Amino acid sequence: MSITILGIESSCDDTSAAVIRDGYILSNITAGQEVHREYGGVVPELASRAHQQNIIPVVDRALHKAGVECSELSSVAFTRGPGLMGALLVGASFAKGFAMASGIPLVEVNHLQAHILVHLIREREGINRLPSFPFLSLLVSGGHTQIVNVKAPLKMEILGQTIDDAAGEAFDKCAKIMGLPYPGGPWIDKYAKEGDPEAFKFPKPGAGRFDFSFSGLKTSFMYFLRDREKESPGFTKEHFNDLCASLQFTIIQMLLGKVIEAAESTGVKNITLSGGVAANSGLRQAFSAESKKRGWDLYLPQLRYTTDNAAMIAITGYYKYLEKDFAPLSVAPLAKYNY
Repeated sequence: MSITILGIESSCDDTSAAVIRDGYILSNITAGQEVHREYGGVVPELASRAHQQNIIPVVDRALHKAGVECSELSSVAFTRGPGLMGALLVGASFAKGFAMASGIPLVEVNHLQAHILVHLIREREGINRLPSFPFLSLLVSGGHTQIVNVKAPLKMEILGQTIDDAAGEAFDKCAKIMGLPYPGGPWIDKYAKEGDPEAFKFPKPGAGRFDFSFSGLKTSFMYFLRDREKESPGFTKEHFNDLCASLQFTIIQMLLGKVIEAAESTGVKNITLSGGVAANSGLRQAFSAESKKRGWDLYLPQLRYTTDNAAMIAITGYYKYLEKDFAPLSVAPLAKYNY
């Protein structure tokens, strides 16, 4: 009998719903929230209100595109956390009501685990190239940066993580210093293609063996621009592309260096990237080049699966359903959720 999962994602500013059947994606619908751009970041209250407006039409479109009736669903999976509490509450409340009304089990999903498991999503068309276990995952986004040893779909060990800012946060904050709009990471990537990555040297703050620290880099970048502008007004504008390229190169080298060390330590040669920053072209190119040199089996996510989406929630819900790992209707969302 087929297992059909409805996934719901509402951890931040994207309202998303997806349907997966037996591990194959049938639909993945996402509604973004442009309102946050003018504020230079996500405004939690506005995000919650937008989720309330979007969630019903998004779920309806996902079911319609998948050609699935509510009666065919085996379970509904939702993001329990981590994320913005108000945003999580909208998704959790909808999922609970949907599960109760449909008489199907409820599955709670850790948002970070879900990012990692996008590599297990199968497509109806084309070749499905899935990583074998164990594999090392570099999860890198605006809010999190982790190296995870994935031993099975639901068995993961965090080897290292950021002790302060995430890599995506460093991208966005440095972009803001340079006057770029939010989110700044994609803009840095764009201008970096026209710059010299070794034009300027920025520090690479140390942390634990597999841990990261990006706060010092952000501060150093800010003071670097301040001092150069004092010496030569217009410095940032004159060296814009080189600054973007050098900053991006520094962050990529910090990420790559830790993954190399983790791979050598564990002996694992299957490597995956996931999270929003996994869309960065420089990061993808650097890991591709390193993989050829070191004999890694590298898995890069499709760009549509790098940002927050419900397909990753649904595939995680699918594996939890196989384990009969269901949640009670009393389950509450968590702004911070470790695994």
